[in-house]
Amino acid sequence: MSKKHLSTSNVIGIDIGGTGIKGGIVNLEKGKLVGDRFRIDTPQPATPEAVAKVVGAIVAELMNRPDAPHPDAPVGVTFPAIIVHGVARSAANVDDSWIGTDVEALLEKELGRDVQVMNDADAAGLAEARYGAGKNIKGTVLVITLGTGIGSAFIFNGKLVPNAELGHLEIDGADAETRASASARERADLSWEDYAKRLQRYFSHVEFLFSPELFIIGGGISKRSEDYLPLLELQTPIIPAVLQNNAGIVGAALQSAMHFKLVK
Repeated sequence: MSKKHLSTSNVIGIDIGGTGIKGGIVNLEKGKLVGDRFRIDTPQPATPEAVAKVVGAIVAELMNRPDAPHPDAPVGVTFPAIIVHGVARSAANVDDSWIGTDVEALLEKELGRDVQVMNDADAAGLAEARYGAGKNIKGTVLVITLGTGIGSAFIFNGKLVPNAELGHLEIDGADAETRASASARERADLSWEDYAKRLQRYFSHVEFLFSPELFIIGGGISKRSEDYLPLLELQTPIIPAVLQNNAGIVGAALQSAMHFKLVK
């Protein structure tokens, strides 16, 4: 990789989701987007080749902007799966053909530059730990995203422990996310009080297992946190995320920059 871009503070982050693929230029000093996000609907079916083309189109759009990073600068990408050494070990809301795909190699070939791929919840958690609600918190911070499922990021002393799939803990004989995700609340048409009871069961169990210093709640439902977080009784402080919908993009860019030693 060229060394010419090492002084830049801007890096592109891409957030691949089941319905949309979003990208932005991230200023790593501030942990904020420079300019607007650019979004394209996720192709259907969301095969590796089709998604790679969309990622290429988003990066091309961002690189035409005046604040674009150096052409050789790496790109950070989130993906809704367990990611091990760049390879997808699962597939959530995308085509099953992703399982076993070397996502990094695929995107590096498409983009012609270095790529770092990570789990989407891990990216959001990393961003919150560096720039958001978990900044300067020592010990264990658990970022839990409540959405279609339950995503999680395990942060210890500001460092990410990847692929902590805490949404798949078994509680009362069921996968936790089938009972306590935001979509589970909608399916069951639960009041906030009844939903809080399910969240209480989940967070009490996670608290017992890990004794974290802080819970941070992400996902779209974090915007309504005042409706359910005050109903929970935990020893651990529990607060909403700060970065909201940009967290994945910011975290992906940050992880890429750290991996290629552009920042510490």
